[in-house]
Amino acid sequence: MSNVPALSFLLIIASAAFQVFFLFSKKGKRDKVSHWLLGLSALLLGVVIILRSIEMSFPALTGTYESLVFYATLVCLVCLGYRLQTRLPFLPFVQFGATVIAAGILAIATSPLAPKEVLAPIPALRSGWLALHVAFSFIGEAFFVASFVAAIAFLATKDVEKKLSYDRIVYTAIAVGFPIFTTGAIAFGAIWAERAWGQWWSWDPKETWALVTCLVYTFYLHVRFIRKRKDALPSIVAAVGFLCTLFTFFGVNFLLSGLHSYG
Repeated sequence: MSNVPALSFLLIIASAAFQVFFLFSKKGKRDKVSHWLLGLSALLLGVVIILRSIEMSFPALTGTYESLVFYATLVCLVCLGYRLQTRLPFLPFVQFGATVIAAGILAIATSPLAPKEVLAPIPALRSGWLALHVAFSFIGEAFFVASFVAAIAFLATKDVEKKLSYDRIVYTAIAVGFPIFTTGAIAFGAIWAERAWGQWWSWDPKETWALVTCLVYTFYLHVRFIRKRKDALPSIVAAVGFLCTLFTFFGVNFLLSGLHSYG
């Protein structure tokens, strides 16, 4: 199974290639292949997670490698779901941008930066609350990927009609992802911390940056839904929120030390 993530990566790249072809096609046809390639990639990555979970006798979400594989799986599924749904306008650039991000995540997972040994979790990690904490956090972040791409597209385009469509995708993705992320990162994370370390909150770097991320998206919801701003500000805030999620994972894991240094 060691070659499966590499195969999944190639499927994602192939999907991106199909998308590029149709993205710049002047015929206006919608491609019927790329999203199924993403679905197949997600299926293969899901099998990897299941098999590693069986080998570890615990959900394979406790290490950097497993987390990145799980994250890439979810982003592929969000892309597939976005392509198949009918309630939101389908804008190919959103799917393409999210596909590129999924490829980037999986590229890091298959690089030397992410150790691939199957290691049994230490006692502090053997908690169902941890599995919920990680799973819900990444599910929320997968929707944030879509909001980030749509926010960048909103800021880049001058077409008023497209801006409205991109804005709708941004706030829909955040409206779905934010409560899931907050439940996983803050609520389930605090419960796990109390069980593992004896305290609900310790201002660990990852805890702090997860809180910062939640506050940024809370500000987005305030600006977009309470203040009803539809200019560039909400999209800028949405983009900053996603960058915070990246630093929460990659910055804390590779640059900072703390209670989360093992995952």
